[in-house]
Amino acid sequence: MSDALDGRTGLPEAHRWLLETYPRLRWRDAELGEVARFWLQMHAGFRQKQADMARQIEAWRGGGDLISLHRGLIPTLQAYLQHLDGHHRVETGHYFPVMRRVEPRITPGIDLLDADHDSIHGQLEALFKAGLAFHQALASGAPDSADHAARLADTLETTSRQADRHLEDEEDIVIPLITRHADAFAH
Repeated sequence: MSDALDGRTGLPEAHRWLLETYPRLRWRDAELGEVARFWLQMHAGFRQKQADMARQIEAWRGGGDLISLHRGLIPTLQAYLQHLDGHHRVETGHYFPVMRRVEPRITPGIDLLDADHDSIHGQLEALFKAGLAFHQALASGAPDSADHAARLADTLETTSRQADRHLEDEEDIVIPLITRHADAFAH
């Protein structure tokens, strides 16, 4: 299995060792601390925004109009891009260094997640540009506005697929780690 985000179908086995001790079935237990619960809530919010945008695109593809698509999709897209970029900055700048320090054995897994962030950042840039192109085309009355909407939809689909893979893999590393070393992540 490839470690590259666009080629992964799951978290590589070498990075799953903490998951054996803290499997997903236990994540709803009272064992989860505040930081782990917050992390999962943040990820749920990203997944919700992706689902909202996918529904809006589906409605447009099902016969909806471009103005309605724009009115609903662009603000959601802006919020998604800002929140995901900010979340990754906090993870990379704050949490990941702490994780490497408290559990050095997990460093290759954290490196994998950091590489994911780089890949996703490229996708976020493409998504921003596609959203901007759609906005500008519609605002100017360009006859190819629907083509720009379709390119935005395709870019969103690719980005969402990679983001979903990353979110799941990150949870499989981070939630067990935070649970195991809860005192290092207490506020």
